[in-house]
Amino acid sequence: MSSTTRSRPTAAPNTARAAVAASTIGSVLEYYDFFVFGTLSALVFGELFFPSENTAVSALLSLSSFAVGFVARPLGGILLGHFGDKIGRKPLLLFTFLLTGIVTVLMGVLPTYAQIGLAAPLLLVLLRILQGIGIGGEWGGAALLAVEHAPEEKKGLYGSLVQAGAPIGVILSTGSVAILTATLTREQLLAWGWRLPFLASALLLAVGLFLRFKVAESPEFLEVKTEKSEEKYPVWLAIRQYPKQIATAVLIHMSDTTLGLIQGVFILGYASGALGMDPTIVLLANLFSSVMNLITTPIAGALGDRYGQRRIVSIGLVGLALWAFPAFRLIETAQVSSLFLAMGIGGMLVGWLFAGQATLFAAFFPAKVRYSGMSLGFQLGTVLGGGFGPLIAQALTDAADGSTWTVSLYVLAVAAAAFIATRTVQPIHSDDPAELREEK
Repeated sequence: MSSTTRSRPTAAPNTARAAVAASTIGSVLEYYDFFVFGTLSALVFGELFFPSENTAVSALLSLSSFAVGFVARPLGGILLGHFGDKIGRKPLLLFTFLLTGIVTVLMGVLPTYAQIGLAAPLLLVLLRILQGIGIGGEWGGAALLAVEHAPEEKKGLYGSLVQAGAPIGVILSTGSVAILTATLTREQLLAWGWRLPFLASALLLAVGLFLRFKVAESPEFLEVKTEKSEEKYPVWLAIRQYPKQIATAVLIHMSDTTLGLIQGVFILGYASGALGMDPTIVLLANLFSSVMNLITTPIAGALGDRYGQRRIVSIGLVGLALWAFPAFRLIETAQVSSLFLAMGIGGMLVGWLFAGQATLFAAFFPAKVRYSGMSLGFQLGTVLGGGFGPLIAQALTDAADGSTWTVSLYVLAVAAAAFIATRTVQPIHSDDPAELREEK
């Protein structure tokens, strides 16, 4: 499908900045909540909710509970994306924010297996599913609220600021758990310390709600309402008319989530378990990775405004393919400096790949099905790359007798598939700055 260009409505600068702030704080809460669960699932949930005489079984069940949230995310993307295209971005964002925040706080007061038996892991999984549904609808709305308010020449930058909420959320979640592991004994962490990061999310919830109540609805959605061009079943229309764009979004997002979640979850358990490294050191390396991600994200977003988001993503995918084997060879040395180097470069690659996705995916779809199409592609990529990535990495490592070369091969294959899709499928709205300048 050839790309097209046309004038799209944008908001006043102050309104656009308010939309970015509201969207970014939501992204921070989303990733904080999701990755607090992931970090603690690798460190303590096996003992607290899935006790077993075989520690490997406990760890696998705990990581599976983490993956359940990813499986629920496409469901949230489909259900909530539908209503986001029908009734608006803003009301859906308020709902998803409340749902995600409340569920996370409830996790912090959940009884453990020792207290209520089998009901404890069942309740944990139920809350994780609800959290996944809420987050599944959150990203698409947050991204659109920022991108659809942004001026044409800054859509990449504004979209990347929303994406920057991801490393901020990971920094906050990883940092809070790192502080706990450094200051509490193992017994204190298991007894009550693990609850604190969940309860702390209430603060982000309060700030985010304040900002989101003040932001205006997206101008592009208001145009759809004015023209009465809403679709009855926007998800179905997106699947029928834009399957290649959805598949490309899946593969692109799968690339950064595969690397990001393997680093953030699998490497945390692998380095502190199989390699015998200090868990606090590994958490700090993960924190360093997120800092590098945060620094890279707005830079890549701004470069996308200048050179085109597809070009920036393509460069990142080539980098990911080239880095797949050196990264894990460095980690296998069990040296602190090598671990930080591998995690830092990995964080930069994740930020580079993630930065332009809000803007690029928005260009894949018309406004009337954009929430649905973006959410479906993004969340399917999340579940395939992030939800199953750590489990696949663990299984591949076990099959290779503890070696990670099979994980490197897996990451390489994901990067290659995403690169082919990125270069062969074009957005329906141009992401090429030269074309946009000619139009003006």
